[in-house]
Amino acid sequence: QVQLVESGGGLVQTGGSLRLSCAASGRTVSTYAMGWFRQGPGKEREFVARISWSGGNTYYADSVKGRFTISRDNAKNTVYLYLQMNSLKPEDTAVYYCAVSLSGALNEYHYWGQGTQVTVAS
Repeated sequence: QVQLVESGGGLVQTGGSLRLSCAASGRTVSTYAMGWFRQGPGKEREFVARISWSGGNTYYADSVKGRFTISRDNAKNTVYLYLQMNSLKPEDTAVYYCAVSLSGALNEYHYWGQGTQVTVAS
């Protein structure tokens, strides 16, 4: 089993920044790829960013490329996944979820956190 707990969401003005965190424990999370997803009001959940188990490879949705940065810290028993969000826009408003991929497949994730709300005011 893997437990994921997100934090760091909140209300921010357009152009502002937030840093989301996800604490991942259980199994050997440090050996799995992880990702961030989001679901805006009335929208489907969408991919935001992904990072390989080592942190050496990252992928971003076009909508956040150049503004968001995904990173991870595998050094501790609890793995920490981060999403640094800069130049935030109202369309970034969503519940953000972290997830773990056991298979490594780009579109396959097996564990999800409960989400953290990000609201960007115009």
